[in-house]
Amino acid sequence: MTEMTYKRHAQWRDYLELTKPRVVLLLLLTALVGICLASPTWVGWNVVVPAMIGIGLMSGSAAAVNHLVDRHIDAQMARTLRRPLPSGVLSPRHVLSFAAVIGALGFAVLALWVNMLTAWLTLASLVGYAIVYTMYLKRATPQNIVIGGLAGAAPPLLGWTAVTNEIHPHAILLVMIVFTWTPPHFWALAVHRAKDYAKANIPMLPVTHGIEFTKTCILLYTILLAIICLLPYIVGMSGVIYLVGSSVLSIWFLGYAWKLKFSPTKHTAYRMFSFSIWQLMALFVLLLVDHYVATPAL
Repeated sequence: MTEMTYKRHAQWRDYLELTKPRVVLLLLLTALVGICLASPTWVGWNVVVPAMIGIGLMSGSAAAVNHLVDRHIDAQMARTLRRPLPSGVLSPRHVLSFAAVIGALGFAVLALWVNMLTAWLTLASLVGYAIVYTMYLKRATPQNIVIGGLAGAAPPLLGWTAVTNEIHPHAILLVMIVFTWTPPHFWALAVHRAKDYAKANIPMLPVTHGIEFTKTCILLYTILLAIICLLPYIVGMSGVIYLVGSSVLSIWFLGYAWKLKFSPTKHTAYRMFSFSIWQLMALFVLLLVDHYVATPAL
């Protein structure tokens, strides 16, 4: 690497960027909902705080490893070429050390102040995303985001186990929501950035099977997501507030998927991707509000 590559000294913001803070905040929201739904009353701060810190640190560690492994790919894509590694602000050695430190710290927090089940499940999620998905699946199969999405769907389960120290079917249902949401969310971005992925030789679904096939898959997954989002009400996990709110969100998301498939504009795919983030946030906020305000469905 030449001296011209290093345009400035690293700052704390560069290390923060490695952790993908906006993604981690979304994951922490789903983890918080898992924590709250695991108990009929408010959970004590002695559980909430270390659980959120530990899950957040290990999620940030997984994101930093993703930056490290994907640095050569990121350098070829317009969306990512300004990240700290491809821009030359940080070295691979510094990123690896940073990821190891915050990952180990996060595991220690969970092991000492939460419980070992949550610590090990969070570590498994880190390995699933940082190693299984980033190092192998992303480069091996167009189903990468479907299989690898399980790691990103784990935080609600981690929040639940932080309170109960056991795996419950309701926690698995929360995981199913995030797991089913991930493909249409990410494939919408992949449609928007198909040329970048093709340039980087990443076998994303629009690259390997074409954009029209991907749009069909997005529509089908969006329908499946709408069905799964009804399950918390059907099993008595949530009440009418969630049912009404989630139904509106599902119809809205289906509208984007339908438009993307049958009458897209230049920006439809990206707008669907952007909306999907707000949709997931709103879904979990609705679960939280319903849990404390509404009478659960019988």
